[in-house]
Amino acid sequence: MQYAICNLGTVPLRAEPAHTSEMVSQLLYGETYKILEERAKWSRIRTSFEALEAWIDNKQLFKITELEYEKLKNEDLQLSADLMEFVTGEGLLIPIPIGSVLNGVALLKHQHSGAIATGSQSKEKLIETAFLYLNAPFLWGGKSPMGIDASGFTQMVYKLNGYKLSRNAAEQAQQGDSLSFIEESEPGDLAFFDGPDGVINHVGIIMTDNYIIHADGKVRLDRLDHSGIYNSDLRRHTHKLRVIKKII
Repeated sequence: MQYAICNLGTVPLRAEPAHTSEMVSQLLYGETYKILEERAKWSRIRTSFEALEAWIDNKQLFKITELEYEKLKNEDLQLSADLMEFVTGEGLLIPIPIGSVLNGVALLKHQHSGAIATGSQSKEKLIETAFLYLNAPFLWGGKSPMGIDASGFTQMVYKLNGYKLSRNAAEQAQQGDSLSFIEESEPGDLAFFDGPDGVINHVGIIMTDNYIIHADGKVRLDRLDHSGIYNSDLRRHTHKLRVIKKII
């Protein structure tokens, strides 16, 4: 088994070993992973945080030893808390997005001087963090303010506050405790929504006064009722409510 760390701001992860394949997620700076299979141009990997398997371009691999990998994996996460900032080193200036992992900065021979998020925060902090992504454009598979999808948005908001969510909405819906009514929810709880095929394909974070913040075209605020999400710009419901989950 070989091991690696992301030494760039964001790196695409593909469903298949080709640049034209669907981007299923991204690696952010400092995130570690195992290399499961290495081919001439592409490698199949498994991420450390959510155990997601995908393909990465070998030109974007940065290998580390098993000892270095295990040390980083067992440390408490230190995350970049500024929306966009930089790490520097040996004449380099690398832009990194909020939520980047800083534990490997010394290993990569970089320097970082921005704000750091560590440990578990109170549930009330979730909405404050969510607003940092407001108006970020929707990007399938994205995890940064430059482009993010619905489940990437909820995962990153929870991660920055010290909690682990799976990568996609259907898997996130398996976590936590179900609530019967919207009235039972608190700000920070998650609402999940069905696609046309009845499979959960969307998620957002519940706010006060029956509002929800979610990534749909961009990270935006909409109304939430028992039918689902009501988009006031379009003057119609856009997502059918399936279940509400209390994660913390």
